[in-house]
Amino acid sequence: MADDTSIGADKDFVEYVIKSIVSQPDKVVVTRTVDDMGVLLTLQVAKEDMGKVIGRSGQTAKSIRILLRVIGSKENIRVNMKIVEPEGGEVKGGELEEEAEKEEKSIMDEPDLEV
Repeated sequence: MADDTSIGADKDFVEYVIKSIVSQPDKVVVTRTVDDMGVLLTLQVAKEDMGKVIGRSGQTAKSIRILLRVIGSKENIRVNMKIVEPEGGEVKGGELEEEAEKEEKSIMDEPDLEV
């Protein structure tokens, strides 16, 4: 294992995926720390991008974490990801759920296309 704990395939993976899905990739910050428990990746994104990173019911974040476990298993290390709340306001789970429900209703209200 390299002495420099700030680099790793896990960090590169998270940066690439997150920067690909957010609207403000320049505000993505991934910090990598290593201790006796394994690797911890701390993710910070713009407030507007939190919903995209977390996903509906947390599915996007959960999927990224599962893939990080696969990457870690190749090196026999445990990799976890923590998403930090953006500064300047709280992002509440209820707000994300309400937004998801509105989107779901608008999709349901659209007329079915006949083939």
